[in-house]
Amino acid sequence: MKFDNKLSDAAVLEELGQRIARYRLNRNMTQDALATESGVSTPTIQRLENGHSTQASNLIRILRTLQLLENLDALIPEPAISPLQQARLQGKTRQRASKPRKRKPSTTPWTWGSDA
Repeated sequence: MKFDNKLSDAAVLEELGQRIARYRLNRNMTQDALATESGVSTPTIQRLENGHSTQASNLIRILRTLQLLENLDALIPEPAISPLQQARLQGKTRQRASKPRKRKPSTTPWTWGSDA
């Protein structure tokens, strides 16, 4: 299954759980062994593999134990800065987003054929 924006949250969680279970089994690990090595509880492993949500810190621990943590780079790649932003920032890292600017209403009404 390929992940895309059309999948429901439940479908994504279920697929994620199945993939983690397959990686665990490929490493010949029991749920108890993965839980012990990861520092999470066995019920947490069971919930995750059954498609239920878990805390992000638990997922990170499990991925680290299964040696999958480096795959997060593919999931959320380092964002690229556009050349325009780079010129504006001049080496600084952007700290906050700007609010959209409101357009000032025109004082004269627009009509066909006008250049305004």
